[in-house]
Amino acid sequence: MNIFRILGDVSHLLAMIILLVKIWRSKSCAGISGKSQILFTLVFTTRYLDLFTTFISIYNTVMKVIFLVCAYITVYMIYVKFQKTFDREHDSFRLEFLLVPVTGLSFLENHSFTPLEILWTFSIYLESVAILPQLFMISKTGEAETITTHYLFFLGLYRALYLANWIWRYHTENFYDQIAVVSGVVQTIFYCDFFYLYVTKVLKGKKLSLPMPV
Repeated sequence: MNIFRILGDVSHLLAMIILLVKIWRSKSCAGISGKSQILFTLVFTTRYLDLFTTFISIYNTVMKVIFLVCAYITVYMIYVKFQKTFDREHDSFRLEFLLVPVTGLSFLENHSFTPLEILWTFSIYLESVAILPQLFMISKTGEAETITTHYLFFLGLYRALYLANWIWRYHTENFYDQIAVVSGVVQTIFYCDFFYLYVTKVLKGKKLSLPMPV
């Protein structure tokens, strides 16, 4: 554990809370990509199967459970409780374009060819592209609500902090996980345009719009 890992976890948790509060208070999931949330839920589900096999620490276990619960609640609110407000027309990214290559890559490039390891690798690869349906949706609608951009900012900040965590661990522990680092870099790159627009527009009280991501 180090400060970058802790701040990354806090940023990640804050992003999820912001999204849940936004949906609950507005009684609407307008502007939120249900497909991205499904992918994130799949990420957590496949990554945290070790909850049943390995105990690392109370902190680790609690955070995993919280992320899982928040992810499933978010999907429930989008597709069940507030489904009438869900913008299916603009949430049109084809998930097979992500799931098929990610699945194939997780079988080809992993640390060990075991079920849990392949699923963990799958979750790492999938997380790096899970935000694309949300960015694609924003590009189609032309703009995003301010609260949605705050959610995306903290989600991107979480990845940036985790990259700092990997760099810190490499210098202090001589630990390097190529799969996690490369995937983290790819995911952070997807946020670069958003970070620039967030600082130059959202923080100045302007509406945010994104170019076509794919």
